[in-house]
Amino acid sequence: MDLKRAEDFDPELLILFDAYVHGALDRRGFIERASKFAVGGVTGAMLLDALNPRFAEAQQVPTDDPRLSAQYVEYPSPTGSGTMRGYLVRPAKAPGKLPGVLVVHENRGLNPHIEDVARRVALEGFMAFAPDALFPLGGYPGNEDKARELFPKLDQAKTREDFVEAAKWLQGRADSTGKVAVVGFCYGGSIANMLATRLPDLSGAVPFYGGQAKAEDVPNIKAPLLLHYAETDERVNAGWPAYEAALKAHKVAYEAHVYPGTQHGFNNDTTPRYNKDAAALAWQRTIDFFKKNLKG
Repeated sequence: MDLKRAEDFDPELLILFDAYVHGALDRRGFIERASKFAVGGVTGAMLLDALNPRFAEAQQVPTDDPRLSAQYVEYPSPTGSGTMRGYLVRPAKAPGKLPGVLVVHENRGLNPHIEDVARRVALEGFMAFAPDALFPLGGYPGNEDKARELFPKLDQAKTREDFVEAAKWLQGRADSTGKVAVVGFCYGGSIANMLATRLPDLSGAVPFYGGQAKAEDVPNIKAPLLLHYAETDERVNAGWPAYEAALKAHKVAYEAHVYPGTQHGFNNDTTPRYNKDAAALAWQRTIDFFKKNLKG
């Protein structure tokens, strides 16, 4: 079965998949409830497979791209899990110090898609670092279903600190200019919002369809924000009006975009929820934002 686009699926099925992705529905529950959409020999399990990521097909930057220098490195997280691990990517021929971009994954850990995103960031002239929140549990297991099972087992208080420490580590590297921004997707979008409240010297935050920061923490935000939302994403968008009101009340510099006709996850080109035009526009806005705030 070769269903590649969101419009190939019933909207109700996409809502079920979103519930599955975010832990409100287990695999068996999804397959059972998806069975009513299974026609012509297609099963609920086949629908789930069609909606799940296709990492190899969507890869944009090869892992061995000669333009880049990439490695897995450990970093200290004394306020979090102790020792953490991530994927560090730099332009191979960078003449000097580089500004850093922290790349925060969805609720699956450091999978091949996020590593590819980190390489895309590095090709724009930044030092990209993508931590793996699942490292304390053995790291991304190489399988999305197993990653889904592991993620709820994390101590989220420690995990948040792991990302705070990652930003500080990236900022303090000898090959860093000291300027760091963050981009995050889904779960990572909520982490990007959180980091903006925790790091007064953050140079920018770009949450893609991420949960909003607590209203009481908004006065702590000093960094400019670039927020991307999917039009068809009631769960995340429900928190936006109050968040926007708080940002305005505290005079936080922000720019927000809602992309018409898009689903949660529209930037992730490994799944059918990917929207090519919206993703391209959001990504160009993101890179322009980083160039302005990290290199300007």
